[in-house]
Amino acid sequence: QVQLVESGGGLVQAGGSLRLSCQASGNINLIVAIAWYRQAPGKQRELVATITRGGSTTYADSVKGRFAISRDNFEDAVYLQMNSLKPEDTAVYYCSRYPNQGSWGQGTQVTIAS
Repeated sequence: QVQLVESGGGLVQAGGSLRLSCQASGNINLIVAIAWYRQAPGKQRELVATITRGGSTTYADSVKGRFAISRDNFEDAVYLQMNSLKPEDTAVYYCSRYPNQGSWGQGTQVTIAS
């Protein structure tokens, strides 16, 4: 089964940008839809954005207009471009199949300093 590994997190100031990567271990076209989720300390994991094999996207209201999910089928990767970051975006970010099938990677930590 194709595995997904997240990277690209870090510490940035509010208003800054980060680009997260989700690298597939094989042919990403085998996965119909991929999502980015996040989990902030003390909160439940929440869905941030999804993208289908055909490129259709959805976003949580809290990130619309600031985040952009994209998919590179040649590089077997999905990206999450995050702009105008806010302290409330601080969380561990995960990519997974959508809907999630009960398996999570290690995620990548995103910390936004105010």
